[in-house]
This record gives sequence, structure tokens and C-alpha cells, in this order.
Amino acid sequence: MPIVAMSGEADWVSRFADEVIAEAERRAPGKPIVCASGLSPSGPIHLGNLREVMTPHLVADEIRRRGHDVVHIISWDDYDRFRKVPAGVDSSWSEHIGKPLTSVPAPPGSEHPNWAEHFKAPMIAALAEMGVEYHGISQTEQYTTGVYRGQILYAMRERERIDEILDRYRTKDKPVTAKKPQGKALDEADSAAAESAAEGSGAAGEDDGKVAAGYFPYKPYCSVCDRDVTTVTAYDDETTELTYTCACGHSETVRLSEHDRGKLVWKVDWPMRWAYEGVVFEPSGVDHHSSGSSWVVGGHIVKEVFGGEQPIGPMYAFVGISGMAKMSSSKGAVPTPADALEIMEAPLLRWLYARRRPNQSFKVAFDQEIQRLYDEWDALERKIDDGTALPADVAAYNRAIGTASGPLPVTPRPLPYRTLASIVDITTGHGEQTLRILRDLDPEHPITSLDEARPRLDRAERWVTTQVPAEQRTRVRDEPDMALLGSLGDTERESLRLLLDGLDDHWSLDGLTGLVYGVPKVQAGLAADAKPTPELKVAQREFFALLYNLLVGRDTGPRLPTLLLAAGADRVRKLLGA
Repeated sequence: MPIVAMSGEADWVSRFADEVIAEAERRAPGKPIVCASGLSPSGPIHLGNLREVMTPHLVADEIRRRGHDVVHIISWDDYDRFRKVPAGVDSSWSEHIGKPLTSVPAPPGSEHPNWAEHFKAPMIAALAEMGVEYHGISQTEQYTTGVYRGQILYAMRERERIDEILDRYRTKDKPVTAKKPQGKALDEADSAAAESAAEGSGAAGEDDGKVAAGYFPYKPYCSVCDRDVTTVTAYDDETTELTYTCACGHSETVRLSEHDRGKLVWKVDWPMRWAYEGVVFEPSGVDHHSSGSSWVVGGHIVKEVFGGEQPIGPMYAFVGISGMAKMSSSKGAVPTPADALEIMEAPLLRWLYARRRPNQSFKVAFDQEIQRLYDEWDALERKIDDGTALPADVAAYNRAIGTASGPLPVTPRPLPYRTLASIVDITTGHGEQTLRILRDLDPEHPITSLDEARPRLDRAERWVTTQVPAEQRTRVRDEPDMALLGSLGDTERESLRLLLDGLDDHWSLDGLTGLVYGVPKVQAGLAADAKPTPELKVAQREFFALLYNLLVGRDTGPRLPTLLLAAGADRVRKLLGA
């Protein structure tokens, strides 16, 4: 794929990069520019969460392209509490509710040491495939090794000031509800994603530290049961002794200057990290932007308590799913980036996030819509090649196919996705048969190895096998339908004869396309390249339905030229009664 020049003001990424560079220069001239994301591995990290990563990734990559020193931090919120047992997991896991995610056993059969690592692993692999460069930070490591100890002690000393800020909003707090995209109905997958967005991360659901004994922004994990069902009852600023009781019945006093088994409540933790890391750019979801939310309150806490500044942070919109057959094992689950990368190449997935502004919702296709998306992608590449693409489209394309570090892997011969899907559907993935058909697509420039069509071919095959219902799969007849052939009239028999007579001279994808569309024209006394009339379109549809019934036993199927190539000339002649 060609990399072409981008206009500096062509797209939303460039505009944010301008703003972030200027803001970083104002805040800390000469220091690396910090962009940030946060992910809670409390369950599958889905395609909605990916926007939390892709937005700062694209901006950071643009900043890096311009020669600036920039780092993209991903904070793994793996020290969040385990909140609930998801559907499909043994109910005995409920005994771990309240523990840090890194202290919860991984789901049954997992190769990973704990719950958090189990759900981080596929996301890490997907980000690598997508070319996302980042610096990962485990919040478990940060807290349990004492990295934040000074910030924790400071927050406890300033607890009255934090409490006063939170109190400004406590009466304003309202439950967040996810908004569906205007003008679009929510399917089951969309509803699940919307519910997930409304819940936010595990951290976002925490209380703010207010208890009967006062306000304490630190919540310890119990040293006996390892859960956070604890209540702080006293704290001494001089000695840093903190006393807590636990729902399990345990109570103890610890010295906070030495205690590393607890964390700041989320509404204090997030702004603390902004100041600690010097974050200049970080987007956030709709769940963080209601009155009294962590984003709104955090903006005051970072400035008034920690002496820092809130990042530039656009609110990003909903990411929906178009179809997800067989992709989830439990009702309500939504596909992950790893799932998407099984059926589409990394540049296409990157493009979906790059071409839409963060506040624009969009859908990731797992149904037939993926074929249209690939058609649109291939058309964009042709426009870029001939110089007719719009600047913003060129920019999004370049951000999709590579990063500042270089291009992503591509398919050497990127044949239409819908064609590849039809071929693997008909051949059921049989290598030799697939290669034979691929050779016939363009006899003048034949494909000589399946590797030339990979990885797109593999993605199309995976889509067919996981997303196309069995009843919609194509099965070419083994024997001709003698009853149907015997019932045909003279006009229908003549159409089959014209098709069969032209097979040898038109045996390529383009040739057969012209042939199947041309037969009804010839029968109507028109030239093969004549423009279709309404009557001609009716005749074409009737002819196509006849061919489908004779070849696959139903009125519709894959594109006829592809179907004919896949079946082979000899089999086509047999099934059409030659």
C-alpha cells in the first residue's frame, strides 16, 4: 500500500496533535509529551474500550511523526476490585468479589496466573498486531511496591480539602445512562456494549471514601480475606496509623507509611495519576462525564489538591457492533479487538477508529456489512492511487496502514473480500481448489500461491466459518435438478445455451461477469454492453434466480461469476444440463 503525504490540518488527529503540542510546551517545555489510556481487565476488553486506546495512540503517533518526544501510557487498572462473576463462569468465583483483580484466580482452563492477566493477554497481543506502541503500567505493581506512597500520605493529609470538593457534587450525582446512536436501533450486542459503557470500569464504580467516622480517600484490602469490604475508622496524621474493620470480622491498625495493600478511591486516584505522570492528553468515555463524575470532580482535585492540570480530554462516543454470530459464549458479551482481528486485517480495524472523530459513534461489522467496508477500503485505495481522494481520507488511510515506526503488514494481492469469502464458502477452505479458482480470476496475471492473497484470505475464511450461519453456507449441487431442467420453457433453455456456449471464451472473473449480465441482453436483441432498462433488470433477476436454483438449490447465493469459477466449467455444464 502506498504511503502518501498528509495535509497537516486534514483531520481530527492533526488538530488534536497541534493542541497537545502547544499545551505540553506551555506546561513543561522540553519534556516528553505524555498521552494516556486506562483499561480495567475486569473482563473481556472489548471494541468500545479500544477507543480508549486508539484515540491517544493516533494523536501520540502524529506527534511522534512530527519529531517530538512522546510516550503513550496505558495504565492497567488491575488493582481494581473484582465486582461480579460474569455469565458463563462458575458461581463459586463469587467468593473472590472485592479482591484485587490480580488476586482472583483466572477463569477455569486459563493458562494465566490470575484474572487480570487472563484478560490483559489478548488485548496486549491485539495491540501488537495493530502496531500500537505504548508503555504499560500495572497499578498493582505501582501500589504494592510503594510507588504511590507519598501521594497516598499527602491525599490523607489533605482529606478535608478533597472531601469539600467532592461534597460540592454529592447532591448532584445522577446515574449515568448510555445513549444510543441517534437514528439507529440497538441490537443485542449494542445493548451489551451500552450497558458496559454505562457501568464504566471497575474503578469508576467505587465509592468516594465517605464513611461514618469521616472522609478517608484510602481504602485498604483486608489482610485476612484480601477483600476491600473494609471501613476506615481512624487515622493519625503524625504516626500515619490507620485503623480499619472488615466485613469478615477482622480489624487491625496499620502504619500507612509502610502499608502497601490498598489504594486511593477512584475519584482521587485518577487525578493523582494525572499529576504524577504529567498527562497532557487522555480521552474518556461517557460514563465519566456526568455531573459529579470522576472526570468532572478530578479536574478540581488535580488542580486544588495535587497542584497539577487536567489533561486535554475529549469524550469519546459509543462503538457498536453489527452482527456477532457465534462470537460470544454468553448473552451480553461483546467482541474484543482480538475477535475483530480474526476476520479483518489490522489496517482496516485501525481505519474504523481513525476516520471518525472521537465524538462520532460507529459500528464494527461482524455481519455481511464487513464486505461493504472492505469494498469502501479498496475504493479509497484506488482514489488515492489516482489522486482523487480527499485530504482527510488520505490522512485516515495513512494512519491506518502504518505508524511513525513503519508500515503494517499487507496482503500482496488484495482481492475483494467478498470474492474471497465466496470462494472459501464454496470450497470450504480446500487449498488446491481455492488456488485453482484464484488463478482463474485473472488468467493474464494469475495468482501462483495462496500466500499472495494472505492474510486477507485467512480473515475471509475465518469470517465465513464463524459468522455465516450454516443454513446460509453455499453447497453446490452434486447432481443436476432433472425435474427443474425438464420444466424449463424455450426462453429459459435458450438462456442456458447462450451461457454455456460462452463459458470457454469468458472464463475469468471479469469475463463471466460480462457473460451472465449479457445473456438477457442478447435475448432481448440488445448489445452486450447496452444500458439496462427496467424490463431488462427483471429479466436478469429471473435468469440469475434460475442459475442459483440449478447450481445451489436456492434463489440467491454468492456472486454468480465467483460461483461459476468455484464450481468449475465441467460441473457447471453438468448442472445446467449440457
